[in-house]
Amino acid sequence: MADAERRACYLPDSYSEAVLRAGGIPLVRPPGVDSPALVDDLLGMAGALVIPGGRDLDTERLGLGPVHPRARLTPTALQDADMALASAALERDLPVLGICYGMQLLGLLGGGSLCQHLDDEAGTHISPDGTVRHDVRVTPGTRTAAAVGTELQVWSAHHQALDSAGPGWLVTAQDPGGLIEAIEHPGHRLAIGVQWHPERAEPPQDGLFEALVSAAAPAPLPG
Repeated sequence: MADAERRACYLPDSYSEAVLRAGGIPLVRPPGVDSPALVDDLLGMAGALVIPGGRDLDTERLGLGPVHPRARLTPTALQDADMALASAALERDLPVLGICYGMQLLGLLGGGSLCQHLDDEAGTHISPDGTVRHDVRVTPGTRTAAAVGTELQVWSAHHQALDSAGPGWLVTAQDPGGLIEAIEHPGHRLAIGVQWHPERAEPPQDGLFEALVSAAAPAPLPG
């Protein structure tokens, strides 16, 4: 079978390494998460959920209008599984960290809206190879700021982003052009999304993963 036809469960090592550095044990979800019972079983074994970066969201499948012609769509089964896992994790109040595609997914789950192509809609320049380093300013006093500070340089690889975060979600970081770079939900134990890739930064921005692992840890028994 040709590589292009092979189905595989793929996740860059940088995510697992970031979880390990933070003191957690990474578990990569298997393919075929297609039932509520399996979602419950998986989350029952997990202390937290990371929704990593990926391809573009299928807005038509989500009832959010036509797909942009330059979109590189996430496979349907993967998007459906990510949506189901994220929704159930939030309902259980499991700590959740969404990265890039993962932040967009959290925002759309919360009723936000998506800018489908930044060059067309936001006037933001993305370099020819799809990557860019840029500054981000984080709102002081937020959990995002507690994890990474209030001013930092980040590494991004995306052409879509949130236009709005949805009710209950706070926009906690923006780039110099006003693009949403981070969101969080104060009503959850920990629910943060960032548009950049903290696992790829040099040095790595481990504070987000440390916050996730800390929030996932069970409370100590009394006395």
